[in-house]
Amino acid sequence: MSGRLRFDGWIAGLGTASGARVVLGHWPRSPFGPFSDVMLERPDGERLLLAPTRETADFVSDTYVFDTVRVVPVDVRVADGTWSVAAGPLDLRFTVGGRQWLGLLLRAVPGVLARQPAWCALTSLPARVLLPGVRTRGSAGGGRREWYGARDLRPVHTVSGVFEGEDLGAAAPVVPPVRFGFGSVPRKPSLTRVTTTVALAAE
Repeated sequence: MSGRLRFDGWIAGLGTASGARVVLGHWPRSPFGPFSDVMLERPDGERLLLAPTRETADFVSDTYVFDTVRVVPVDVRVADGTWSVAAGPLDLRFTVGGRQWLGLLLRAVPGVLARQPAWCALTSLPARVLLPGVRTRGSAGGGRREWYGARDLRPVHTVSGVFEGEDLGAAAPVVPPVRFGFGSVPRKPSLTRVTTTVALAAE
């Protein structure tokens, strides 16, 4: 596999009262077909990846940094603004609210534009100012580079879940920022529609 790979889908960034932070990637369109994965950082700083196949686990763990990688079924269901996630030891539910001004602006970005690395570079500074911790471009693992083109943003209102039998607690800010890659997710729990482009080292 070489060149540039494109993933179209959603990223949910969630903080919880327990101190665990969760990043869900839900990708209806990807080079691996539809799949979802979960990145979870425990309160003690351990970084875990839950991915549905060895192929996706290897790709994601070669791109980001984890202390533990588990291959488990990852099932995501969406109904009436509620997202339900079952991923091995994780059982998670969250609800999303209506778009605010930034979400409305992002909705106006044409998909063909959001896919362009040059657009992601142009939006890098505004993203840093409006959403501290968020980066739209940067270096990833294995000599790869990534660009994130956001196309929608909605707030997450409620979170409930259990990980390894422990209650995660209610929604909370994503503090401290997650440390899987070169950037974090918005501090306020949110759901972002995004086109992610990954340039492999072989490019």
